[in-house]
Amino acid sequence: MRLTTKSRYGTRLILDIAIYGKEKPVPLSDVSSRQNISVKYLEQLTSKLKKAGIITSHRGPFGGHRLAKPPEDISIGSIVRILEESTAITDCAEQGKKVCGICNRAGECLSRWIWVEASRAMFDRLDQITISSLLEIKNKELKKE
Repeated sequence: MRLTTKSRYGTRLILDIAIYGKEKPVPLSDVSSRQNISVKYLEQLTSKLKKAGIITSHRGPFGGHRLAKPPEDISIGSIVRILEESTAITDCAEQGKKVCGICNRAGECLSRWIWVEASRAMFDRLDQITISSLLEIKNKELKKE
């Protein structure tokens, strides 16, 4: 599976807010400058993340975004699920379907099990990685320098 920029940039957005949003809301223009992601694209991501309850928005001259949950309660798996259209690594591995209907072997393809299991394993691991655990890695690296 190739994750789209939605997941990669969304994770960077959340990490940036976690780092810089402890004292005050983080404007998207600041995130855009630090992460080199357009404000317009960040607005699309924040809309989905806000709707899902991951971040909150604050209007006004001192407005911006903050985490709506503690960093230890936000997993990378949840960010990917929110931002990607699908959580399967192949079209035929969509979880809710008995018969995928995608390829010419639909309904009799034993290899589909592999892709369903691989998708499940990937998300099991992504669910174990939290924003908090990534921040801990960053802090350890800073102490080494």
